Amino acid sequence: MTPTAPRRAAVIGSPVAHSLSPVLHNAAFAALGLSDWTYTRVECEASGVAGLVAGLDPSWAGLSVTMPNKRAALAVATTATSRAVEVGAANTLVPTADGWRADNTDVDGILGALRASCGFTSGTHAVLLGAGGTATAALVALASVGVREVSLVVRSVSHAAEADSCAFRLGLALDVVTWDTADFAALAASSDVLVSTVPPAATEPIAAALAEAPCVLDVIYHPWPTPLAYAVEKQGRTLATGLDMLLHQAFGQSEQFTGHPAPREAMRQALRTATNNLLPLPI
Repeated sequence: MTPTAPRRAAVIGSPVAHSLSPVLHNAAFAALGLSDWTYTRVECEASGVAGLVAGLDPSWAGLSVTMPNKRAALAVATTATSRAVEVGAANTLVPTADGWRADNTDVDGILGALRASCGFTSGTHAVLLGAGGTATAALVALASVGVREVSLVVRSVSHAAEADSCAFRLGLALDVVTWDTADFAALAASSDVLVSTVPPAATEPIAAALAEAPCVLDVIYHPWPTPLAYAVEKQGRTLATGLDMLLHQAFGQSEQFTGHPAPREAMRQALRTATNNLLPLPI
């Protein structure tokens, strides 16, 4: 491949020292022969996103954005994909002739993880635990494969406002259920897919009930196995993980940064090596 001018990319967030994104993207650059490209971590709070982006020079090929900066990334963009607008947040910024374009490849990450690990490609009813930023990306992902009804389980109805707005934009029927009144076994058994975005401690008392779902995505992957993952595997159901999601969301980012098809196997192998082959990470 013809040598290229040095280019830069990074993941921005706070805290960001733990991010595995450099593992994925530097592996992609190497596999693509982009020897002068580098990908690093940049510690940045949401309040600093606009200033950071404004100070970047033309050598920058793009930014991955992690918490707590995803809404700020959407706000700083000149243009945005429809799915970033639907989610209300962006995890990807790419320079354009007129500024920066925002996208949200977390949608790809969720769909890719569910497809590759669970064989899930379509459904009508989903259960979603938690209502943070990952939850809205899950709503967009699920709506794109035919899900029309979502049972959203939250600690308090007041926590569901952003998810409710997202569901309204998507035309989804959202049934908000509070944690203390939920019949988790019945919800799981009636679903086509269950997505958990809550900490492991929250699912530990109800893990066996949640494992009644035919397909489960637990976005947590550290520490592993989570109580939910253990219960799903014990029940013989199919499981997708946050590490699967991380891998699959990086494919689209890599393609937007470099303009080349993502070297999926190279990225997968780099992530497996960096995590001591913790999970199979099917692609």
